[in-house]
Amino acid sequence: MSSTARGARARARTEITAAIKDEARRQLAAEGAAKLSLRAVARELGMVSSALYRYFPSRDDLLTALIIDAYDSLGESAEAAHAAVADADPVRRWVAVCEGVRGWALSHPHEYALIYGSPVPGYSAPPTTVPAAARVGVLLIGIARDAQRGPARPVPPPLPADLRAEAERMAADLAPDLPAEVVAVLVAAWSQLYGLVGFEVFGQFHRVVEEREPFFRHAVTRLAHGVGLVQGAASAE
Repeated sequence: MSSTARGARARARTEITAAIKDEARRQLAAEGAAKLSLRAVARELGMVSSALYRYFPSRDDLLTALIIDAYDSLGESAEAAHAAVADADPVRRWVAVCEGVRGWALSHPHEYALIYGSPVPGYSAPPTTVPAAARVGVLLIGIARDAQRGPARPVPPPLPADLRAEAERMAADLAPDLPAEVVAVLVAAWSQLYGLVGFEVFGQFHRVVEEREPFFRHAVTRLAHGVGLVQGAASAE
């Protein structure tokens, strides 16, 4: 087969894969992840099921591809927000990342629900999703790491005795160069960030919080302070 023919085949496969994913996302929005069906996707695209299986052998394979895409898209949004303020103080960088997460979630509520909503019955995400899922966490850890290396090194609150071993385990897994005390508050702040975003995306703030953007900015600034980040401190070189 000539290189031209191989290139055309590769482009066709890329286009069909993108069309399958686009239709699957449309079904996610209409029916939810639990009802995603390869047969339904094939039918809407005018394909026979056997042809679609050459691209995604099972529903779980398609779900995994959508999940990785969603995590990567979220990570790209957070990274772009951070890049715009990369020379700012740690608190501003932290808030920018959080605002990037919120902005993406509000623009992609069904994809946010896929990765941070209710688990899909019968589906277990494989390890291949982990690198994409970690992108936002890596940014937040990096900001905390820079703060620890800076002149205004934050002093984390002491750990209770019954949390010490677990905090040290988390630190070994996530950021071995950071104190266990810092990692413990980072994990708590990370989960609270997604709690704030989830409450807004899923409607729990209805008739509770009306001015949501300033409320969110205030809340994630408090999270930054809880991690020990300091407004106006210079970034580490």
